[in-house]
Amino acid sequence: MAESTSVFEDPIRKPALVQGDNDFSSVTDIVCKVAETPKPPKAWYVTFTVALGLLGGLGASIVYLFSTGVGVWGNNQPVAWGWPIVNFVFWVGIGHAGTLISAVLFLFRQTWRTAINRFSEAMTIFAVICAGMFPAIHVGRVWVIYWVFPIPNQMEMWPNFRSPLLWDVFAVGTYFTVSLLFWYMGMVPDLATLRDRATTRVRRMMYGIFSLGWSGSNRHWHRYERAYLLLAALATPLVLSVHSVVSFDFAVSQLPGWHTTIFPPYFVAGAIFSGFAMVLSLAIPARELWGLKDLITTRHIELMCKVIMATSMMVGYAYSTEFFVAWYSGNQYEGFAFINRATGPYWWAYTIMVSCNVLVPQIFWFKKMRTNMWVVFIAAALINVGMWFERFVIVVSSLNRDFLPSSWNYFTPTAIDILTLAGSFGLFLTLFLLFCRYLPQVAIAEIKGVMPQSHAGPGDSNPGPEPEPPSQPEAFA
Repeated sequence: MAESTSVFEDPIRKPALVQGDNDFSSVTDIVCKVAETPKPPKAWYVTFTVALGLLGGLGASIVYLFSTGVGVWGNNQPVAWGWPIVNFVFWVGIGHAGTLISAVLFLFRQTWRTAINRFSEAMTIFAVICAGMFPAIHVGRVWVIYWVFPIPNQMEMWPNFRSPLLWDVFAVGTYFTVSLLFWYMGMVPDLATLRDRATTRVRRMMYGIFSLGWSGSNRHWHRYERAYLLLAALATPLVLSVHSVVSFDFAVSQLPGWHTTIFPPYFVAGAIFSGFAMVLSLAIPARELWGLKDLITTRHIELMCKVIMATSMMVGYAYSTEFFVAWYSGNQYEGFAFINRATGPYWWAYTIMVSCNVLVPQIFWFKKMRTNMWVVFIAAALINVGMWFERFVIVVSSLNRDFLPSSWNYFTPTAIDILTLAGSFGLFLTLFLLFCRYLPQVAIAEIKGVMPQSHAGPGDSNPGPEPEPPSQPEAFA
């Protein structure tokens, strides 16, 4: 008799979303023990120390910037937009996968989102915080930053509502608010679980405050599901609208290389692409460090790799379309802008961008690559590098050679530019590590909903494995 193949080798039967011999109680223990453990693993302390060091560097660079002026950056003429705007667009893109996984996949009833949605939602919040910092420090006179908000002031000066920079304030602010509510709403039942399991008075009080008096009654669950569905419906349009508005910062200009209608869908696809890569970069170490392999399974990783591969081809198509449109337009300035990107002084940045964003994801065509955690982690890291360089190419290579050759100039980042970029990653990691330490990383209630036990009949406490599928369809039997 031939040996039976595993569920990962079976082309018909899908592997379970929760691996191991787990029941409802064990799932609760796996998730809650992370926050209940008196001391986290040593790797957490090491990473947290590095993150705090980078965060301190960010604070020092911002203080030096405010005290000296924006001349400490490498920005020049004609490259007036440098690394701060590159970092802003990059971090906004990182935050898009959170809403996609949480809201869009929820509305489409994709059950595989349940183990990773909490990661992605937290990532969204922290990435938007990092993104919002850069336009504030880029204005130069940060003490009058309140002018960009539509509020009355003592000078009776109102923002220019025709400016895309103001549209960013509305779009990113709305996105952050809805994402924060969506993230917090999903955590309420899990916070109540931590409250009920708390062994100290302080923990019981803190988790009790944020759980909003959750009791788990039918009425609470009914209202929770209605509110969660409503927030998912509100958040879904933001996936498309926010990064489209961010792309308007470039597209409404007359600068060759920016003035193109492909930017909104191009930016949205790239944002989803980079966001999923960041989720993988966070989820793979977390499942190893906190023992979450039974909940964040190989199937979850594999499905995210497939999404990355699909969006990679969209991004690659956008790269080629840009060159076609530049050629087809017959505009010599437009044609030169894209030739300059690929062969000009920043050819190395364009090469890195195409290699990381188009070529690297092609390894996910192979199942062995999608199920190898080291390969997936390295590929996700390279994709994030490539997406940062994509923003760099768009911003810098379009500005460094404008209409007048006499004004051409090469952009070189300064130490403050580098320290600010590294510090933004320190801020992101600090917030994420605190989230992993004190809040549930996985949605306990949603994980239980996809387990076989949740569909058991009366008196059936252990329904056992799914029945084997027929060897061939009935129509051909």
